[in-house]
Amino acid sequence: MPGTRDDLTRLRIALTAFFALDGFVFAGWVVRIPAIKEQTGASASALGLALLGVSAGAVVTMTLTGRLVRRYGSHPVTVACAVLLCLSIALPPLTHSALALGAVLLVFGSAYGGINVAFNSAAVDLVAVLGRPIMPSFHAAFSLGGMVGAGLGGLVAGSLSPTRHLLALTVTGLLVTLFAGRALLRCEPAAPPDRAPAQDAAPHHRDRRTRRLVVTFGLIALCTAYGEGAMADWGALHLEQDLDASPGLAAAGYSCFALAMTVGRLTGTTLLERLGRTATVVAGGTTAVAGMLLGSLAPSVWPALFGFAITGLGLANIFPVAIERAGALGGPSGVATASTLGYGGMLLGPPAIGFMADWLSLSAALTSVAVLAAVAVLVAVATRRAAVPG
Repeated sequence: MPGTRDDLTRLRIALTAFFALDGFVFAGWVVRIPAIKEQTGASASALGLALLGVSAGAVVTMTLTGRLVRRYGSHPVTVACAVLLCLSIALPPLTHSALALGAVLLVFGSAYGGINVAFNSAAVDLVAVLGRPIMPSFHAAFSLGGMVGAGLGGLVAGSLSPTRHLLALTVTGLLVTLFAGRALLRCEPAAPPDRAPAQDAAPHHRDRRTRRLVVTFGLIALCTAYGEGAMADWGALHLEQDLDASPGLAAAGYSCFALAMTVGRLTGTTLLERLGRTATVVAGGTTAVAGMLLGSLAPSVWPALFGFAITGLGLANIFPVAIERAGALGGPSGVATASTLGYGGMLLGPPAIGFMADWLSLSAALTSVAVLAAVAVLVAVATRRAAVPG
């Protein structure tokens, strides 16, 4: 394991850079989706199918990456996935059909899923060695990178073509990978002590218990990621369609949510040190329930915006805690399992909200975010004695 506090600090900085890079590149792609749709001439349904390439690539690769991390280590896998991520982001503007777009997004999604498992595995080990709950700070870097990427993307959208914009992201990303990757590869991987639970239990029983707990933390991640996906895709539409907000004000809905989530993650370490993990999840989930009920059922725009912000604060630290706990129990495989379930929640949210909106109404459908946040709280309370202490 790294021998000095300076080594650990350098490792933390390098990992933070990769988290920020991931958010920056992904957000840069997202803001150019309308332009790519126009370029390919894809219908809404065809574009939706093409976008599934990101999801399919990520979900399939996450499990595989857990095995690669165990074999080669989290640092080399992080750098390799970062290179692939930066190269593949330049490909979508080169396509001229929905089928070709789906194929290149499969590659992009594979890199995105792979790097998430790899750097989260490295971060989990660093958290264990430092003995401090710093996982939210890494996810705050991802959120900040996403906000910067989206902001810059919006600024250059009118002056740069998607090809030039995403190529610039490739160049920028490769430069960051060059410097941060060299630093990461020079750092010895953090080597946490063995945390195998219930040492007096039979090995088979331990394995089954560990798998159950990893899946449990994955379900908590799913419940909260569902809310992130729902807010990203449906929040603005709810404000504009149900509350008669202007398009600009409606767009501010997700910004309020994302900014509050970033602030919550920046203060997450302090919160975890004071309250502990279970109490943080319970408090965050309860806050998210209240915020989402206000955001979805408020009769006017400003209370709804306030509710969205409260929801972001509540959900901010639940996903990082769930991933860290799964990794502490199951290593890279635990991170892969929980990440896959969590990412599945983000994929499940938007279509589920759409179906419920057709059956009921969009405001009623958005209350499902509060319901799943409440489920996360109940699961956290029910497993508090079985989870790793702390």
